[in-house]
Amino acid sequence: MMQETREKPKRAVAAAVQLPGTSDAEFEASLTELRQLAKTLGFEAVGTFTQKRAKFDQTAYFGTGKREELRFLAEDADVILVDHEISPSQARNLEKETGCEVMDRTMVILEIFHRHARSRAARAQVEIARLGYMAPRMREAAKLAGPQGRGRSGVGGRGASESRTELDRRKIRDRIAELEKELAAMGAERKTQRARRQERPGLTRVALVGYTNAGKSTLMRALTGNEALVADKLFATLDTTVRALHPESIPRVLVSDTVGFIKNLPHGLVASFKSTLDEALEASLLVHVVDASDPGFERQLAVTEEVLDEIGAKDVPRLLVLNKIDRGGDEASLDLRYPSAIIMSARRESDVAKLRGAIVAFFQKGLVEAELFLPWSAQKLRGEIFSSCEVLEERGGNEGTFFRVRGEREAVERLRAQLPAR
Repeated sequence: MMQETREKPKRAVAAAVQLPGTSDAEFEASLTELRQLAKTLGFEAVGTFTQKRAKFDQTAYFGTGKREELRFLAEDADVILVDHEISPSQARNLEKETGCEVMDRTMVILEIFHRHARSRAARAQVEIARLGYMAPRMREAAKLAGPQGRGRSGVGGRGASESRTELDRRKIRDRIAELEKELAAMGAERKTQRARRQERPGLTRVALVGYTNAGKSTLMRALTGNEALVADKLFATLDTTVRALHPESIPRVLVSDTVGFIKNLPHGLVASFKSTLDEALEASLLVHVVDASDPGFERQLAVTEEVLDEIGAKDVPRLLVLNKIDRGGDEASLDLRYPSAIIMSARRESDVAKLRGAIVAFFQKGLVEAELFLPWSAQKLRGEIFSSCEVLEERGGNEGTFFRVRGEREAVERLRAQLPAR
């Protein structure tokens, strides 16, 4: 009987040059993130290679001696992942000297976004970023190839004198323009849909925002009771998930997860990334989730706040959640520095209940209390009272039932209109 053979994962070496302005903590945090990105692509991290330099080597990123050391380390690897964006000539020379495929940080992130994008808008944004990344590399590759690499093409375009590289570049420009036109149309459509939703009474939405791997998906699952994807990978999903808070509250609250932030996001992906945060603009409350066990969480917190302001979410109320306290962090110190934050672990039921209570309390601030009388002849409305309002008190009488309820003003008025006049 033949056994099914699985393809072995590519073995990757994470490699980086530490420049003078980068602290050891920042450098190590970025390398750790690169190894996590490698895991998301299905690579197996088999080593780390670093060098301290005043600047990158223009020829092949690392210095001459270090490249020789890297060649020996790369004998047991399939790919070298460089923790910066490097030029095609640097990548090509590094591949020649090490005998190993080279991917820079931007290429790694673009590949992840390409694999995980599902919506039309996300796929279009990622394709624009990929094409923008390819265009200058095609120019440099053509220069490196010399005259023999610049064949002539008589197909379409400006005529037979146009080089193949120029034709390809023009095709890229045309495709980017086409995609940008599509995105503009999709953006206008989303704005119209958002305006319609915001006109509806009782819109109660909360969006989870923060860096990738801060624990948003785990928190999403805990708050909604839904088996959403929870993987120890960066960008496990780029699609927004929307679920109802569980157990359901009055008013009913919808919770949405958003794509995670990341350090050193490639410039070409900034627009793509921001477009995935549209959920934040539709939310009545943002829950900003931070990994409090990460030494660099304060910088991450500041970057997230800046981006949220940039996309127009400045005035949306926010609730700060310092998560993963079970993995480290001084709770007493954090409580002093962030007195209004919820310090918790998404894996502790009591902590999740505390956060759920804070979310429900936020949405119940605008509720009204009222007394409703339901005659015995109209008991069919009993279910609607319980589904649309929180029943604080119920007492029976000779002619029917009295309810003291709390709910949204519109829901209470709608019920009153359906009840027979006393």
